[in-house]
Amino acid sequence: MKRDISDFVSRCLICQQVKAEHQVPSGLLQPIMIPEWKWDRVTMDSVSGLPWSISKKDAIWVVVDRLTKSAHLIPVRTDFSLDKLAELYVSQIVRLHGVPISTVSDRDPRFTSRFWRKLQEALGTKLHLSTAFHPQTDGQSERIIQILEDMLRCCILEFSSSWERYLPLIEFAYNNSFQSSIKMAPYEALYGRKCRTPLFWTELGESKIFGVDLIKDAEQKVKVIRESLKAATDRQKSYADLKRKDIEYQVGDKVFLKVSPWKKVLRLGRKGKLNPRFIGPYKISKRVGPVAYRLILPPELEKIHDVFHVSMLRRYRSDPSYIISPSEVEIQADMSYEEEPMRILACEVKELRNKRVPLVKVLWLKHGIEEATWETESSMKERYPNLFTGKIFGDENFLSGGEL
Repeated sequence: MKRDISDFVSRCLICQQVKAEHQVPSGLLQPIMIPEWKWDRVTMDSVSGLPWSISKKDAIWVVVDRLTKSAHLIPVRTDFSLDKLAELYVSQIVRLHGVPISTVSDRDPRFTSRFWRKLQEALGTKLHLSTAFHPQTDGQSERIIQILEDMLRCCILEFSSSWERYLPLIEFAYNNSFQSSIKMAPYEALYGRKCRTPLFWTELGESKIFGVDLIKDAEQKVKVIRESLKAATDRQKSYADLKRKDIEYQVGDKVFLKVSPWKKVLRLGRKGKLNPRFIGPYKISKRVGPVAYRLILPPELEKIHDVFHVSMLRRYRSDPSYIISPSEVEIQADMSYEEEPMRILACEVKELRNKRVPLVKVLWLKHGIEEATWETESSMKERYPNLFTGKIFGDENFLSGGEL
């Protein structure tokens, strides 16, 4: 009996939509490939909602090299046109480091626009966009944004001035901070030597490496960085997978979709304390990568990106009692069909001012009693005389308004 109850609850449609998850998240960590060379593969994101600076800027565009961890912090305005952003991209990134092979970013409307896609395509750069509601994909720039915001807060509290004034110093301080994942500072990883600052005036001398040895030294440093990144990535994956579970779905499976992954944020048009935690079920149309799936969404969710991380999904357990077998209905040329009466349930006479109208309550085929309708007796006798041939119809009680 306990097993039967457990099986019934697991297949209950309402229970599947409202019960909270008490298991580890689905989907093992999928590390992004380690770049081969400096500034080949970058990530980008933006910090918006900042107070207006002296030059009327209210956002920062963050571009990070995934190999050396070096970053450029570009002050911008949230209403900058795509032409202006493209100009900044060429002057601040391409001018210094060349055209990257690929970029990773979130689904900001500027990064998903047709203009930006065409620009990157013309430059030969491949765009990688994060999965819907899964910002961890762009974790590199998200982590640097966290450091950037902390440093900006410190500057504002200490100096009480415009944040844009201290942005170059913040970028300099970050690029010269030791990174445990690459075992050196981003500046050293990028240029092959420590940065000359007041802290290292007595430690740094003139470079004694020239020509071929200089190239070999740079290649050796890149090899060390990649090995360090590989070790750090493997360590992070082993830790993360301890609190995750591997799960796979097949094309055609039905799944529920998590409605609100973050508090105080409206997601998928649902909001409120007592709304279901999951909506659906929806059918999987395609598998996109190891831990992402494309769903067939209804028209009311057409504005939502249809690819979701596996942690946003819950398997739908079907119950045969919820499956309604379709009934065959003969459709006319004008897309209408004819209802068939089964029997008469009751009869009464409606008293009008100058006449009396006999009515009958008709139960229709493939409809419940609650959907029975009152029709005039004359029209029903004309179209369905077989309903009035029974002995019960001739009963006096029935004619006076009785129920069958």
